Amino acid sequence: MNWSLHNFYLNVEISDVGGALSSIRDQEGTEYLWEGDPMYWSGQAPVLFPICGSLRNDEACLMNGETVRMPRHGIVRKNTFACDFCNEDTIQFSIQSDESMYEKFPFHFKLVLSYRLSGKMIRVRYSVLNEDTREMPFFIGGHPGFKCPILPGERFEDYQIEFEREENLQIPEPVTSTGLINISARKPLLHNSHVLPLSHELFYKDALILDRLLSKRVRLCHKDNKRGVEIEFQEFPYLILWSTANDGPFVAMEPWSGLSTCDDEDDVFEHKRGLHKAAPGEMKQLGFSITVL
Repeated sequence: MNWSLHNFYLNVEISDVGGALSSIRDQEGTEYLWEGDPMYWSGQAPVLFPICGSLRNDEACLMNGETVRMPRHGIVRKNTFACDFCNEDTIQFSIQSDESMYEKFPFHFKLVLSYRLSGKMIRVRYSVLNEDTREMPFFIGGHPGFKCPILPGERFEDYQIEFEREENLQIPEPVTSTGLINISARKPLLHNSHVLPLSHELFYKDALILDRLLSKRVRLCHKDNKRGVEIEFQEFPYLILWSTANDGPFVAMEPWSGLSTCDDEDDVFEHKRGLHKAAPGEMKQLGFSITVL
């Protein structure tokens, strides 16, 4: 089921499956969110929890000796969330861990997702409540994909990524066969620049992992008319840019709190980069925003 938020500028839809965005349209009816064509990628904007990316062989051990076994991007993105409330500009969804989730991630938790519409901005908030009797380690992230190009007659190459700050970036190599990261094998991406021109070739290897980014606001926009979207992610240390290797007409801009397992990491879950920990009964919150330009 899809739920709707709307104001003078935008009409936004969110699905109870995964509690994820399913449409962002302006008042002219122009769609900005990727529409999920399975020829390229059937997803749209999944929520990643309690991992972002992949574990080595889809599993890791906890420091107490228990094992977590999870597919890429975690265990909630295909589950149905409950809608707690919805009005014109705000909606909240939640899900609690069940037996199936506990088998994969042995903690009791509640995950709350909220979306608030303010002008041309969508404020996204993730709240993680530890309902267990012990400290809970976790990661969380967003995976929104955006149409590129946005309008008929435009080309993918008409668009660019604009960073709020001048960047010097060397990025690590993703290992396509495993979903992991070779963190020490780096290639140059930007040199004293705040603009990354888009080409499909950028994504033939897989995602661009921006793990040393200075900017906290990044735009995907047409290089001439500047139409597009901006994402602001002050509370997240990493941004992933991704499209498919078969020339997908979209770009995902993904704020992550952690990364796939890196080649310099062991398989202890608590040893992974960017780990968050919630004490029993504690709620941790992280958020980001999407603005239509």
